[in-house]
Amino acid sequence: MTPTKRMATLSIATSVATLALKFGAAVMTGSIGLWSDAMESLVNLAAGLVALAMLTVAERPADDDHAYGHEKAEYFSSGVEGVLILLAAAGIGYAAVGRLLHPAPLEQLGPGLLISALATVLNLVTARLMLRVAKEHDSIVVEADARHLLTDVLTSAGVIAGLLIVMISPRLAMLDSVIAFGVALQILFTSVSLIRRSVDGLMDKSLPAAEIEAARAIIAAALPSGAAMAELRTRKAGSRRFIEFKLLVRGGETVADAHASCDRIEAAIAARLAKAVVTIHVEPLEQPPRRAAGAS
Repeated sequence: MTPTKRMATLSIATSVATLALKFGAAVMTGSIGLWSDAMESLVNLAAGLVALAMLTVAERPADDDHAYGHEKAEYFSSGVEGVLILLAAAGIGYAAVGRLLHPAPLEQLGPGLLISALATVLNLVTARLMLRVAKEHDSIVVEADARHLLTDVLTSAGVIAGLLIVMISPRLAMLDSVIAFGVALQILFTSVSLIRRSVDGLMDKSLPAAEIEAARAIIAAALPSGAAMAELRTRKAGSRRFIEFKLLVRGGETVADAHASCDRIEAAIAARLAKAVVTIHVEPLEQPPRRAAGAS
């Protein structure tokens, strides 16, 4: 099993454990705040299952029907996760309104908060490990799942802090519903971020500005004497970076020399930018190419 799939499996296992703990705490206390926190863990579980499925698809090699590979499946995962979080936010908000209209007493807050704190620690440890692996393997799926778990950690900490206040001052029981609203808003922002990132990937958004400038510098340093670069275009699919441009060389240069120049440039880019797929079109310098749409 690959490291990224191991992380998706770990996320699922952690979500199952925290889901049981948080729903137990919510039932024990009757807190709508803890219930909203448990709902987010339910979304974590669903997102983890989707992530594992999409990683399995993304790791398939290129074939006749998908010559550029299957890495874009990762963007479907982050998009689905964003939609699931959005639905959870709506459900939490609805439940919070119901509790405001029909107040209910809170019970056994002490034991319930201890259980919730244990679940929060489990999420934190798992999220930190997943972020490390996501960075090592440049996986948007693992990173999205990890950041969702970190969001869960932050919201859980807020829920616990708020309910500690309620436990000390029972007159502030209304704070339980306010906390649930806060959780709904927090995960709503996470949802929007994940959906936007998924759309950017599916729409072939260019690489980050820093990576584009790095590519420009690498190409400029590797250009043969008298050659130039034109129409640089970039995009990303999963962890793979696609870079293409036109290499303008003197018209009298041989095919072998131009090919050797392309090889040097490709090697230089591969040494600096991980999983880069470079496409170079050679044209005579004496006939400048027509600028293509989207080129920079």
